[in-house]
Amino acid sequence: MAVSSSGIVAGLTAVALTTVGYLAYQASATAPAGPGRPQAGASPKAGASKAPRTKKDPSALPGGSGQGARVVYSLSGDRVWLVGTDEVVTRTFEVDPSAVDPAPGSYSVTSRSNAITGSDGIPVEHVVRFTSVDGVVIGFSAAVPGSTATPDPKVRTGGIRESRVNGDAMWTFATIGRRVVVVR
Repeated sequence: MAVSSSGIVAGLTAVALTTVGYLAYQASATAPAGPGRPQAGASPKAGASKAPRTKKDPSALPGGSGQGARVVYSLSGDRVWLVGTDEVVTRTFEVDPSAVDPAPGSYSVTSRSNAITGSDGIPVEHVVRFTSVDGVVIGFSAAVPGSTATPDPKVRTGGIRESRVNGDAMWTFATIGRRVVVVR
């Protein structure tokens, strides 16, 4: 049985195309889905599927938090962002919320104290105050070493507690008049 050279070329071409198709399928099946990129085997209308969605990064700056240099405080995320004038987040960190929450909105830093005793009796430092609710002053602070770091939730206070390192960053960033945006 004689095989012509054109038969060999046709066979090799078929094998090459099959291999490329298989490799392309494997790559699409293992590639992570991204915006505008459906999962392997899904139709382009996959947005309506019940497939699990990627969760939003909890450290991402919330939309609708304003513009310009500001402190952003998320009530639901118990997180703070320090945002520079260039819209770049210079620092983000978790906080322990106070027993009394401020309403969502825009405020300004009204006063600061280097070191005081909080209304719950805990020594704190780098206190940055921005509003009050029903006579309870609301602000950020860091517990002094050796004291209880987390405020007692039964005591009606407005101290939003942060670590000492984050308290130092807040103290440097949030000077009198700095905008504080509270989001849900």
